[in-house]
Amino acid sequence: MRILIADAFPEEHRNRLAAAHDCDYAPDTTAEQLPAELSGYDSLVVRSTRVTAQALDSADALRLVIRAGSGTNTIDTDAASRLGIRVCNVPGRNAIAVAELACALLLAIDRDIADNVADLRAGRWDKKRHSQARGIFGRDVGVVGLGQVGLAFAERAAAFGTRVHAVAKPGRDRQTLERAQDIGITFVDDLPALARTCDVLSLHVPATDTTRRLVDRDLLAQVRPGTIILNTARGDLIDEDALIEAMETKGVRAGIDVFADEPTTGTGTFTSRLAAHPNVCGTHHIGASTEQAQQAVAAETVRVIEEYAAGTVLHCVNPQPPREFAPSLPANERS
Repeated sequence: MRILIADAFPEEHRNRLAAAHDCDYAPDTTAEQLPAELSGYDSLVVRSTRVTAQALDSADALRLVIRAGSGTNTIDTDAASRLGIRVCNVPGRNAIAVAELACALLLAIDRDIADNVADLRAGRWDKKRHSQARGIFGRDVGVVGLGQVGLAFAERAAAFGTRVHAVAKPGRDRQTLERAQDIGITFVDDLPALARTCDVLSLHVPATDTTRRLVDRDLLAQVRPGTIILNTARGDLIDEDALIEAMETKGVRAGIDVFADEPTTGTGTFTSRLAAHPNVCGTHHIGASTEQAQQAVAAETVRVIEEYAAGTVLHCVNPQPPREFAPSLPANERS
């Protein structure tokens, strides 16, 4: 197979792919450059690079796109389905890293870490102001979404001595329910009830038509004054104007790793009312950027490619057209 890796990818896993396939590494490829780069490639591996319909239409041999992570909102999966291109992700492998960052943001907000550091670097000593923390122990934490990341965060939040809550949802698998029971999660009927119950709401759901702007004015009207909102999932989950209003009127604070209009490149300029607000402790979409997470994601990405080459498709997220209309199928997938 000819493989293009268009984002940063650990060397040892690149070498593993290169031992069996024709593998090119172009980690600085932008979304605008991608359409001109895909000719002749069977497979594409991306992390943050956006894969547009234009890019997919320009590819003459592409059969597989792998998002080296869990979310696939940066890939036009509808266009991929139309072209018979499979889009696969790598779910759950970065869960620990994202959960760790959510905990870090929670502690940073409670202990005013960012402003502590800023004052010390500016030569200001203000123990009186920075001593006003409430503490995490004994607080009520709501986890929105009990996938791998949500459960990993819930486990760590419980270890701090918090009471963890989530929304009851029919059809959850037995393994999830058993983990929730082990953690001690208490279930409530719906999201507004969770908002009324908790001092902290941590978001761990994908961006879909039903979750976009999940945190809106109606939900924020339900939260307690001083509630902490954590978002290490997707920027689209929050109505940013509504959150700013809640911060101004109810003292809501937020730990935010993802923003609605954040840059898609590694560096650049970024102007955001939400990121600049004094009630926000923000980071640069780094939730999955630990070495441990990247090694785990890369290993699973390699496994997806190896299994695909052997005739098995793992973690496919987009529906495929009837086989007779799918172009360029490998021999082991032809009927």
